[in-house]
Amino acid sequence: MSSTGSASGSLKNNLGQAGSHLKQAAGHAGVAIKGAASAAGEEMKVGKAQVKSELAESALSGIAAAEVAAAAGREQVDALMDKGRDLLDSASELIRERPLASFGVAFATGWLIAKLARGSDR
Repeated sequence: MSSTGSASGSLKNNLGQAGSHLKQAAGHAGVAIKGAASAAGEEMKVGKAQVKSELAESALSGIAAAEVAAAAGREQVDALMDKGRDLLDSASELIRERPLASFGVAFATGWLIAKLARGSDR
């Protein structure tokens, strides 16, 4: 019985040591998981900051592009307005130089428009 008792005691001792090692391993695993979670959290903070920075830069680039487009649009409108003024000035000058011819062209244009309008009413 003593060999059975010593085997049983040895088994209990080995099981106790295994349990102790498992507890230590679980503790180390917990510490490792906490460290990994902390590192992942820090990486997420850095990543979040980078995403915010890139979004801000994209927004600023978009605003700058919109300002450039608006300036180009204003330049085009100004150019068109200048051309319109030039055409009006040319027309005014032509009417002053040749008033009878201008009246004749205006009368013929009015007559043609009236003729076309009456033709579509019938």
